[in-house]
Amino acid sequence: MPLETWLAFFAAAWLISLSPGPGALSCMAAGQRHGFRRACWNILGLQLGVMLLVSVVALGLGAVLVASALLFDAIKWAGAAYLVWLGIQQWRAAPQALQVVATADGGRRQLVLRGFLVNASNPKGIVFMLAVLPQFIDPALPAWPQYAACAATLFFTDAVVMSGYTLLAARVLRLLREPAQQRMANRVFGGLFMAAGLALAGFRRS
Repeated sequence: MPLETWLAFFAAAWLISLSPGPGALSCMAAGQRHGFRRACWNILGLQLGVMLLVSVVALGLGAVLVASALLFDAIKWAGAAYLVWLGIQQWRAAPQALQVVATADGGRRQLVLRGFLVNASNPKGIVFMLAVLPQFIDPALPAWPQYAACAATLFFTDAVVMSGYTLLAARVLRLLREPAQQRMANRVFGGLFMAAGLALAGFRRS
């Protein structure tokens, strides 16, 4: 990939990562509930989801998915249902100390899977990648090295941004020690997850 093309994509990747969405919400909720170090496993899951989306576009499956109303709607409704389910779980979560939460429902595998599903079940991400990525791919050059460069760039920028969201929540919202304050934070995040699910349910292909 020519340097000037990569620099343009590097700038675009920061804008993509900084755009608020379910990934950022997932990071803030995990940071508030589990602390920064443990919530890093959620960030890893999110990045694995991003890599899946890039692979789907690179393989040409993104165009097939967008063209198929049945497949697109199936993924859309699955993603919406998952976000609403996360919202309900967060809303109903009882106030607990971080060290208790870390051993109760904050296992590494659960956090990785949660982050992965947040991004992997979001058809808006596939549509967005399908619209953005091909603009930076030169058809006269081998495609896979270019997609690999884009994937690595997205992995880096998104990991940095999501770490920032997580650290902010872990440092600021961790100060909420009173049960009533923790319950309020859980319900705020739960409501935002459910709102994100409802917004995804109303998403339509352009």
